[in-house]
Amino acid sequence: MKRTKLAGILTCSGLLLVSACGRIDHLGKPPSFSANTETTEHVAMLMPGLPLQTTPHRTVDQSSLWSATPQSLLGDRRAVRKGDIMTVVIEIDEKAEISNDTARSRSGEETMEVPNLLGLPQRLDEKLPAGASMADAVGLGSTSSTKGKGSVKRKEKLTLRIAATIVDILPNGVLAISGSQELRVNFELRELLVTGYVRPEDISRQNEITYDKIASARVSYGGRGQITDVQQPRYGQQILDTILPF
Repeated sequence: MKRTKLAGILTCSGLLLVSACGRIDHLGKPPSFSANTETTEHVAMLMPGLPLQTTPHRTVDQSSLWSATPQSLLGDRRAVRKGDIMTVVIEIDEKAEISNDTARSRSGEETMEVPNLLGLPQRLDEKLPAGASMADAVGLGSTSSTKGKGSVKRKEKLTLRIAATIVDILPNGVLAISGSQELRVNFELRELLVTGYVRPEDISRQNEITYDKIASARVSYGGRGQITDVQQPRYGQQILDTILPF
């Protein structure tokens, strides 16, 4: 039993220490940037690319305007290989509004009187307390009402541009992309992350792709720092909000 309690105390202490380390990182100083090495984008860029020419023995004049290489004037510069970079355009301007109103009511009343039933009510009235009478033997009444109202109002607007790297090419030719961006202003660090899958034919000639053409898109725009810490409830308060039934 003592070992179990000790293990529980050590576990709680470890969780508190881990949660505190996240805030200690920017205690009295700006938050640290995430390392941009050994990431999926960095590893993909280190992979050797495909040869630019399929016929190695044939020389192509690089100065020719009709050269098919990406470096030429009319060449296709869209990202198609692992490690290539494209621009993801995120423009969200959505608005949804739903309102429902339901009302229902019902009323019923039943009354039964037995003023003369072989003289039984009169005989019973003599034995009943003062003020009690069997004249109105049965009286029933019921009333019920239901009223419901619900509304949903939501509006989102977000405009972002971020460079993403092709980190993998799936067997069917679909490209897996991943991009990250960090911007630090004073003591607040803003993070922008995007991942998903795109088709090469959806990439525009400007080497851009919009977010609505990214399958399984995951876009995260947030941050960390002193302002974010103040806006978030403490861990103890969050735990109490989760376990308390009232």
